[in-house]
Amino acid sequence: MLDLLTPRGRIIAAALACAAAKPWGDVTLLDISEAAKLPLIEVRHEFAGKADILAAFLREVDDEVLKRIPKQSEGQDKRDVLFDVVMSRFDVLAPYKAALKSIRASGPADASLARPFLASQHWMLQGAGIGTDGAAGTLRVAGLGMIYASVFGVWLEDDDAGLARTMAALDRRLRRGERTLRGVEQIGTALYRLASEGPGFIRSTMRTRAKPEQAAGNDAGSGTGA
Repeated sequence: MLDLLTPRGRIIAAALACAAAKPWGDVTLLDISEAAKLPLIEVRHEFAGKADILAAFLREVDDEVLKRIPKQSEGQDKRDVLFDVVMSRFDVLAPYKAALKSIRASGPADASLARPFLASQHWMLQGAGIGTDGAAGTLRVAGLGMIYASVFGVWLEDDDAGLARTMAALDRRLRRGERTLRGVEQIGTALYRLASEGPGFIRSTMRTRAKPEQAAGNDAGSGTGA
């Protein structure tokens, strides 16, 4: 996946090798430059810092995942496709699991990694044929981000070759997330109509609710008159 013939690829690979060898918090840019067998100034030309190297790694992973996405069959459930896409990502990350454990154990991620992390969720959703446009798309990206972050922790500790725990956790969280998102999207649609149509939407809703009440009142009146 990483092009070791380029300085950029060698630096990313060296950073991950250093992370696998010792705590990520103790790894310096000088360590990375020496592991990559490149002068420190070359690292500076390619990256602003360690977080920048990790962001580049995320983009490399995104590219590899998108290359592996199989063609979808007609009528295939989107959740099942997304399940396969996320599991494919774990396959891509497998050679770097020791490094990723070290990086995760170093503490909260740098804030600058939020954008590339969410970009990864965007591309996985797109790879599964799930839209990410508009407010609903933003919710899907954020929702998958929470699901992925949770399952990622399970994957890091899952030493089974078949990744049974990881697959079970991913399936469970995707199903739960799908139900939650469906409810949120329904609320969002109602709020959007309320904002765009204003009083007209409110009057229409009130008329719809009033009709059953009026009908009930007429029935009650007829019964009393008899």
